[in-house]
Amino acid sequence: MAVADIDAARRIAGERIRPLEATLARRHEQLKPLLSARADSETLLERCANAIRIAYVRLAYRHGTLGEDFHAYHNETHILDILGPRIDCLIATHGLLALGLRDWCVLNLFAACHDLRQREEPMYEAGVGANERASIEETFRLLDHCGFSRSVDADIYLAIDLTIAGSTFDARQPPGSAAFNAAELVQSGGALAAKLAQKLDKHHPGWRDDGRIVHAHELALITADLDTANVAESFDRFARSAENLCLEREMLCQRDLDSAESAQPVLGFLTDGQDRFFFDLHRFNSELGRQAFGPAKEDNAARLKSLSLGLRARIAMRGRPQSGRQVLKAYTETVAGLV
Repeated sequence: MAVADIDAARRIAGERIRPLEATLARRHEQLKPLLSARADSETLLERCANAIRIAYVRLAYRHGTLGEDFHAYHNETHILDILGPRIDCLIATHGLLALGLRDWCVLNLFAACHDLRQREEPMYEAGVGANERASIEETFRLLDHCGFSRSVDADIYLAIDLTIAGSTFDARQPPGSAAFNAAELVQSGGALAAKLAQKLDKHHPGWRDDGRIVHAHELALITADLDTANVAESFDRFARSAENLCLEREMLCQRDLDSAESAQPVLGFLTDGQDRFFFDLHRFNSELGRQAFGPAKEDNAARLKSLSLGLRARIAMRGRPQSGRQVLKAYTETVAGLV
């Protein structure tokens, strides 16, 4: 309600929308070779851009720099990471012709909209998380508002449905009385995208004979790789994303970083947890993603092992940590030494 339309988004964000505008302008220039002589090509890009602008400000207002419920990882910066350098990397690696104009629009919309909701009550349904389901529904409403048609643009709505659904990590309620934690990726079974074909077999038999669903599934595999491509960023950026996930996880667990109870969870997340995610859980789902991000991930592998060993050694030399903040300080020092 607060960010109901494009005018409200621009008014609320003010100068803080400038990084997004710069990214959108660059993407428009990149996509120009795919624009046809038909006027609806430009209209498509403008509708996408407006939906992205509203989504960006909504996430900033809910969980980012414009709101009062800051999430260290799931905020508007995550949108810029995917919409900017990660999609840029796909374009640089494979060229524009690897996908069609509408496909690139789906990737852009996914970047902006897949994490719109972060505070939904856990609800496990066909493997899709409650946050993702609510984000899909809100994205549909955004597309409606920005001039898309659920009949004419049915391919885009379908692709949004599968791409955001496929970004789900384990959606089940944890055992015992533990609260669901959207930042607890290392305790999950990985992204749903890897199992999306089996889910479709179960819930939509015959989908492999429907070209629209087959193509939307292909896009879902690509967007899953975009979502987790922090493993392939420069090592300092990768390490910072792990730190932000850790901060968000502790916030959602309601643990004080200055308390002793946060020390071991933070240390475990930044060592064993990151190792498990990087080496065991993370897999590329698409060939486009593997080719674009695989080599850089391989480059980060040895450094991550050194980071885990170095952090443990630094902690051991200083004695049992007294707080999570102390562990984070040691982590930052260890990363700086490696970079």
